Amino acid sequence: MEFTDLIDLASEKLGGAVVFANDEFFAPKENVLTPAAPIWIEGKYTERGKWMDGWETMRRRSPRLEEEFDWCVVRLGSPGTIKGITVDTSFFRGNFPSHCSIDACSADPKSDIAELLGEKTHWTEILAKSDLRGDTRNNFAIDSAERATHVRLKIFPDGGVARLRVYGDVLPDWDALKRRESEIDLAAAENGGTVPLASDMFFGHRINLIMPGLARDMSDGWESQRRRGPGHDWCIIKLGTLGTLTRVEVDTSHFKGNYPESCSIDVGRAGAEASHLHHDLVLKRGQRLCRPPAGAPQLEVPTSWPARRYLRRALRTVPRLYQDRDWGLDAQQPHELRLGRRPSHGGTARRGSVPRGDPAAGSGLPVAGRVVS
Repeated sequence: MEFTDLIDLASEKLGGAVVFANDEFFAPKENVLTPAAPIWIEGKYTERGKWMDGWETMRRRSPRLEEEFDWCVVRLGSPGTIKGITVDTSFFRGNFPSHCSIDACSADPKSDIAELLGEKTHWTEILAKSDLRGDTRNNFAIDSAERATHVRLKIFPDGGVARLRVYGDVLPDWDALKRRESEIDLAAAENGGTVPLASDMFFGHRINLIMPGLARDMSDGWESQRRRGPGHDWCIIKLGTLGTLTRVEVDTSHFKGNYPESCSIDVGRAGAEASHLHHDLVLKRGQRLCRPPAGAPQLEVPTSWPARRYLRRALRTVPRLYQDRDWGLDAQQPHELRLGRRPSHGGTARRGSVPRGDPAAGSGLPVAGRVVS
């Protein structure tokens, strides 16, 4: 799996934010975390110069000639281990930085900038000073096993960056979550869930299934292209930890003429190879978790079913969701799941939903359950 297929730990959907930048003369720091791809608007200017869809600092001038770089600090939406970083300089052609470097630290997410820059906070360089190319998605693999809550982007000597993406594995505080003694969304991205595979992502990315909150529109869900042959579409969801499943919700919000006709959910178990799951592995080891009872309504509205089987032991559990015909989904969630459509295709907004204050919160296809120690 490429690191760009992992969760973006700095995503605004997870609560990521740029907490400080030493300079944002031409374009504000918040732009670097905008979910949408950067755009160019010909002829658009502000009172300070050309409008740019990113973060851009002023040219180095006195009295700052001795400063080597500009910088900003990003609070990650979910703490985790960083596996890769994208520094996107799209549309910055004559005004991009020549180099960048990245530091990371583990601190209280509520820390202010004074605390983050204080002596008590230890920053570790995870990306040494590296060349950047203009108008390019500059990808850097990161070899770090340390838990990070914040990153600091340094750009040399100045210039603009369109987007910053920080990919990695979420490391939730399971001890704190278990003390809540309530249902937990085991598939939620903020709880360590991932979606390693999907049969088709023509209209919507599989990761949308496990992101927090309600889907804003169809683009915020998982949707396949229309199937013109036999079979069904599916995706695999790896749960954040082992647990007993109590409830699964399939949310098709915003999918009106393209929601799946029906679906089924299977669960399976996988070991260390879980990061390399494939369709045959799940089919071979899968168990039917639940499917709609006879006469159940179509998936036109968010639907929740109790889980009839519980997972009690396993290093990894693989749920799969099958959709009848093509369709879209807003979100879904168990330890590993496959989502599939039996006869065709469609869309889903989220795997399922649990009240937002609960760690199981989500919309689309949430998988509620309790952690197995």
